[in-house]
Amino acid sequence: MLKTTLLFFATALAEIIGCFLPYLWLKKGAGAWLLLPAAVSLAVFVWLLTLHPAASGRVYAAYGGVYVATALLWLRVVDGVKLTAFDWLGAGVALAGMLIIVAGWRTS
Repeated sequence: MLKTTLLFFATALAEIIGCFLPYLWLKKGAGAWLLLPAAVSLAVFVWLLTLHPAASGRVYAAYGGVYVATALLWLRVVDGVKLTAFDWLGAGVALAGMLIIVAGWRTS
């Protein structure tokens, strides 16, 4: 389960970076050259999703929980926004949901 969770976090980072770089270009005046690493990052994101052994619907559902937690950590570390207790609680609930879904992979 640890390997799957770490793979989900890597997947989430690739997706967030792939979306953050165009945001910098469109909203913050950064160079259009950022679109190239953004495209590479999104391609890595898609590739990482294919490394999971379960059916894609379950992978996406479980990945959603990790994405929520990773996005909040990105908000804190990169954007410098202080997270609230509700943010942390929501991340915990999302991760618990991911763990329940992944644990069920073994029974199906």
